[in-house]
Amino acid sequence: MLKKNIAIFFILFCINIAESQVSKTVNLSTFSKISIITSGPGEALYEKFGHTAIRVKDPVLQFDLIYNYGIINFENPNFYIDFTKGFMKYKLVRYPFYLALKSNQQDKRWVKEQILNLTEEQKNEIFQFLEINADPKNASYFYDPYFNNCATKPRDIIKKVLGENLVFNDNFVSENLSLRALMNKEIHPNTWGSLGINIALGSRLDKTATANEYLYLPDYVYEALNLSKVKKERKEENLVLKTNILLDFDEKKSQSDTVSPFLVILLLSLIGLFITYKDYRNNKRSKWLDFTLFFFTGIIGILIVYMWFFTNHSTAPNNFNILWAFAPNFIIAFLLLNKRPPNWIAKYCLILLIFLLITSFIWIIKIQILSFTLIPLLLLLGFRYWFLQKTLNR
Repeated sequence: MLKKNIAIFFILFCINIAESQVSKTVNLSTFSKISIITSGPGEALYEKFGHTAIRVKDPVLQFDLIYNYGIINFENPNFYIDFTKGFMKYKLVRYPFYLALKSNQQDKRWVKEQILNLTEEQKNEIFQFLEINADPKNASYFYDPYFNNCATKPRDIIKKVLGENLVFNDNFVSENLSLRALMNKEIHPNTWGSLGINIALGSRLDKTATANEYLYLPDYVYEALNLSKVKKERKEENLVLKTNILLDFDEKKSQSDTVSPFLVILLLSLIGLFITYKDYRNNKRSKWLDFTLFFFTGIIGILIVYMWFFTNHSTAPNNFNILWAFAPNFIIAFLLLNKRPPNWIAKYCLILLIFLLITSFIWIIKIQILSFTLIPLLLLLGFRYWFLQKTLNR
């Protein structure tokens, strides 16, 4: 992480050099090239999807720059508060291309370049668009990981500049997948990062993605460009003139965490099930287990409610995880510390059991897909709620 912070600092330091290389009024020469740069996945969670950027190279004007929409705007004094609320400010940053290549080489991430088949006018239009938006007063934008990110920005720029001359080909869509399914192909489902994302985000991710929505992922932007055409003098030509492999590393495969969430949740759930069995046999109740389960699910439920109703995260609403992570459980947890909790909690547990059945139904008919790592926990909750509604009803 320290190396990455140093690299980012160095990149930002070099922006001043790039600023001096380009004038906003200059036009690209005939020998200029505009390329889409695609990088393979990295090790960190935010790198698992790969990366897309735009390269502008002009040997006559003697510059070779990359325009990167994936830079977090730490200059915002309220960055962390805004980030939590869903107002994630990123910015477009322009810097020498060799720095981007060097960073990928250090991280052993493959890099491919697609040189676009553009007229001189189209190249200059893209260049001027990037120049205007790289200006510090225009550079910031509100980032959305699924609808407005480093991959969707180049897609939108190409569509805007080419307009009706772009013949978009969506044959890269071979399956009818949802945004969540696409995400789970990039991040291994048995990781803590995947579990957290799948709990935090709602059912909007489970609608079948359109071909355009696939392009929130760099790999699909790469495939779409390869298949698409551009109209030139009433003829259709390939949108990509040439593809260059700039760095040829093996792709980093998404793997399960060593201490995986499924393993941890399974072991803890088995312990909880065993304790519940002993409590049933011995006609007693382990108050600490009840407090832990209700407190834990209540806290998660409160976070879901907060993200759903009080933030700007576009995919947080309509999150049916709230049925098992039920926010009122936080209060019930403290009532269950009493030797004789109120009798009505037995009926409350019966309602929670019904909620678990509804959760299973929603999962089965694919209104919202939950993380499979939650299965042992949901079984434990079901058995414990059944035990409590029996025990507390006496």
